[in-house]
Amino acid sequence: MDARAIDYDALSLRELPDCVTVMTQQGEVLHWNKGAEAVFGYSASESIGRRIDELIVLPGRRDEHDRQLAETLANGGATFESLRRRKDGTLVYVDVSWKLVELAGHDAALIVSSNKDVTALRVQRDTKQVEARYRDVLESTPDGIVMVNPTGHIVFTNSHAQDLFGYGRGELHGRPIEMLLPQRFRAAHFGHRATYFEEPRTRAMGAGLELYGLRKDGAEFPVEISLSPMQMDETVLVMSAIRDISDRKHIERQLREKNVALEEASRAKDRFLASMSHELRTPLNAIIGFTGTLLMRLPGPLTPDQERQLRTVQRSAKHLLSLISDLLDVAKIEAGKMKLVREPTDCRHVVEDVAATLRPEAEKKGLAFTVALPDEPVSVDTDGRALSQIVINLVQNAIKFTAHGSVRIEVTRRIAAAGNESVVAISVADTGLGIRPADQAKLFEAFARVEGPDRQHLEGTGLGLHLSRQLAELMGARITFQSDYGSGSTFTLELSEA
Repeated sequence: MDARAIDYDALSLRELPDCVTVMTQQGEVLHWNKGAEAVFGYSASESIGRRIDELIVLPGRRDEHDRQLAETLANGGATFESLRRRKDGTLVYVDVSWKLVELAGHDAALIVSSNKDVTALRVQRDTKQVEARYRDVLESTPDGIVMVNPTGHIVFTNSHAQDLFGYGRGELHGRPIEMLLPQRFRAAHFGHRATYFEEPRTRAMGAGLELYGLRKDGAEFPVEISLSPMQMDETVLVMSAIRDISDRKHIERQLREKNVALEEASRAKDRFLASMSHELRTPLNAIIGFTGTLLMRLPGPLTPDQERQLRTVQRSAKHLLSLISDLLDVAKIEAGKMKLVREPTDCRHVVEDVAATLRPEAEKKGLAFTVALPDEPVSVDTDGRALSQIVINLVQNAIKFTAHGSVRIEVTRRIAAAGNESVVAISVADTGLGIRPADQAKLFEAFARVEGPDRQHLEGTGLGLHLSRQLAELMGARITFQSDYGSGSTFTLELSEA
């Protein structure tokens, strides 16, 4: 072979594995060798005629690029290390040498640039720095720690991270971080990583993201990850704290399954109660109706024993009907199926109707039963049936738990106890047993009953006050009470005035 026939300059320029480019003083690419194609991913046809900073310079490093270009033009050359961006968005560390070259027959000098990929060397250097400065501290943390440099390569892992992913010490160093992710997440993570390094910021553990890790044996597991930028000399590294949440996810899954089962059970209960409403009430109403007919002696005379037995049946049936009605109402409220019809309602009429119904019961016990009403109408925008039910429950309780003395119902206008709003207050006061302080906290709970030797003979379901408070909340009202054990209680329903 005749060596004199070979253009070695052209051969080396074309085949050199390093990136060699020629550009104008403004940065326009005139030549792009095979090494440049290999390092940066752009073909010569894609690169020639474009500005170098548009191709491979990161937006955040444009000022650095302009300074190096100015130094080259002023001093005839410059050498520096920088971070560059490939066509696919990945980052690469390069050693850059620029030289200003004067060419005969050309008015302006050109810049010859040589770029050598030093990413692997930079990873080694970053690894040594992190291990020297922070290894002992990072080994003591309870989470797996993985540190990554801007090119996406792992520069440090503590023993917790190695155990978590199933790798030996140092086995992950220099590897791309995406290898710790399932394949289906890698493309998206690659884009997020590139964006993150342009503006690194702290991200708290979890942060509402559904994340998974990939072990060396191919097994996936759910993780929570926090991100923290860390300045290392002139390089920003990112520290990831990684936590395996497999146990927590398992518990959450069990809870979701139980919640589904509970919801289905609740729906079944609602369906049962809805379907049984008619079937339960109809026979009880028949029992109450026919018992009343017998007690009126329409079919014929009764003996004293028969009358006593029939009244026991009637009283028991009415008590059972009241319990069923309360249970159905509570179920409707809890299922969100209780519909209120709001309309202007005069509280005086509601209280008068309740008083007329329950006065005989109070007088039968020898109680003084009084009602105090304003002279003018007292109108509230509410559901009249629900309001009546609350007042009936409060008055029935007052009569039931008052052995002697009085029961008083009063309607007033006043300022709400919890603010400056003007409200209508319906108060029911009695001189009965009162409520012990220890029992007051559970007073409005479902099926809660105040126990004591002085109450054993009193019937009750423990649903009246619970249902009343739920109805009041649906109406936008509130129930308060004051009680002194041994001297009586006062329950007050506050409603916003219409």
